[in-house]
Amino acid sequence: MKISILIPCHNEEKSIEACVLSCLNQTRKPDQVVVINDGSTDKSKEILTAFGDQITLVNIPEATGNKSHAQEIGLNFVTGDIFIATDGDTVLDENFVKYVEEDFINQPELSAIGGYVRSQRHNWLTACRAFEYSVGQNLHKLAQHHLGYLFVIPGAAGVFKKEDFMKHIFFEHDTLTEDLDFTYRLHRLDLKVLYDRRLVVYTKDPATLHSYINQMRRWFGGGWQCLTKHKKLATEQPKAALELSIMYAEGLVFSVLLFILPFLSLSFFKNFVLSYFALAIVFAIFATWKEKRPELLLVPFPYTLLVVINAYIFLEQMVKEVFLRKKNLVWFQPERFISAK
Repeated sequence: MKISILIPCHNEEKSIEACVLSCLNQTRKPDQVVVINDGSTDKSKEILTAFGDQITLVNIPEATGNKSHAQEIGLNFVTGDIFIATDGDTVLDENFVKYVEEDFINQPELSAIGGYVRSQRHNWLTACRAFEYSVGQNLHKLAQHHLGYLFVIPGAAGVFKKEDFMKHIFFEHDTLTEDLDFTYRLHRLDLKVLYDRRLVVYTKDPATLHSYINQMRRWFGGGWQCLTKHKKLATEQPKAALELSIMYAEGLVFSVLLFILPFLSLSFFKNFVLSYFALAIVFAIFATWKEKRPELLLVPFPYTLLVVINAYIFLEQMVKEVFLRKKNLVWFQPERFISAK
């Protein structure tokens, strides 16, 4: 079994070296590391060139403007039977490739695997994202796994059997969230997808509110694009109908209530917010235990602000993508930070 790692890179001088080193220093060495330098204008090319023949470097003179375009070009250079898709701002746990090999040996019928994403420490925003990741992956995704319908294979921690990907999935470039689009198509074909929490990566999430808002617009916008594109899936597979209706119905009801309750009853709105805050405290205790990060105990306070922002963006993108059909395919790259030693 040959395992390749595929990394798109656009202006990642602050993180690409650590990303590549984490791939090269695996306990089970990858057979190939492919990096697509997507028209970088910073020092990314210089940093990548220094790795020499340790990696397969593909230089694209002008930026494609979208991660999936860079991945598609890079896939032509992948020689592995299995390829790991990650990002230039992400560091892989040292046993990532080892566990991928174990999964495909034990379950050769697998077509794809979704891994576990952790947010690198930086500030209150990244702590909030770490909180979301912990709750989402240890509760929601685990439930999805047992239901047999993993909602999304994360773009920073996705693993695919190349033969199945080339035959059934490929790239269509018609959504902002290619990882979610891939997952929908895997489920439509009833191909086997595994969720393995041992496949850990550490990624750099937005560290400024501006970057956070733009990322959420991409995520929610891409989510509505994929739901519209694959709406037939809900009628074809009951488990998909259950999962999607719970996720999107919950999102709609919660977001609408958050904005109309103050006009209907201030006292009820106050109780609604306090109840949510109390629940967030319980989840923060859980996340602190799972991630071994004491600072997550303080997350419920700033997270209350993000809940309002998220609800607004969720509704905003629904209106733009579903009702107005203003399809946005412009990729937004968050500002990067240098990780603490």
